Amino acid sequence: MIRTRIDSSETTAVELDGVKDVAMRVLLGAADDMPNFSMRHFVVQPGGHTPKHAHDYEHQVIVLAGEGEADHGNETVRFHPGDVMYVEADQTHQFRNTGSEPVEFICLVPRTRGDGNPVPGS
Repeated sequence: MIRTRIDSSETTAVELDGVKDVAMRVLLGAADDMPNFSMRHFVVQPGGHTPKHAHDYEHQVIVLAGEGEADHGNETVRFHPGDVMYVEADQTHQFRNTGSEPVEFICLVPRTRGDGNPVPGS
């Protein structure tokens, strides 16, 4: 068994175009020899957001803390702690913190893309 803990102080800034005030840590992934999925912990500061983008792999997200909005295709939904979201492959999406406290969420992604290449940040 591999055991780790969620700790927002252990996240590091995400440096990508279109990102504002987001930090991430891979909780379980390639470094742990996970065969199929990676579990990532994101922290989005107030006013921050992930990039608006699409890619060829799915996400599963559970919100731990904070409130915000998620764009998914042509839809925008509000999210709150305890909400679980699914983002299918090739769907444009973005997560935004619209509150006054940090948003924290867990994101599960496959380790590899359909072509066998690794998923970034996995």
